[in-house]
Amino acid sequence: MISRRSIALALTIAVLSGPAWAASGSAVKMFDTDNDGTLDLAEVKKAAAALFAKLDPDHDGTLDARELRGRLTAKELAAADPDRDGTLTLDEYLAVVEQRFNAANPDKDGTLDAKELNSRAGRALLRLLR
Repeated sequence: MISRRSIALALTIAVLSGPAWAASGSAVKMFDTDNDGTLDLAEVKKAAAALFAKLDPDHDGTLDARELRGRLTAKELAAADPDRDGTLTLDEYLAVVEQRFNAANPDKDGTLDAKELNSRAGRALLRLLR
């Protein structure tokens, strides 16, 4: 028999995690171009490339710390910048996206569902897509 306390705890967890689950679920819907309920690396990279173009208002083909604000910390930018020029090219940005995708995909099935996107690694990936 399930106790009232167990039910109350389950409901509390559901209510508290609801907005995060909703956000990750809406990300799946927004970027899931094949409508299979998950995101694969191609879908994520396509979304990241489109965002890169929007974040590059001066159209110089790179994103600097100001353009990346809220997506990467200074330390993360430095780690993702192999040529140490203080900016990321599209290829460098997509490499970070792929690293975060792989980190959010612990079962290595090549797709991310809402639960995986709600993980710490999944939320780090989503910061690169919004």
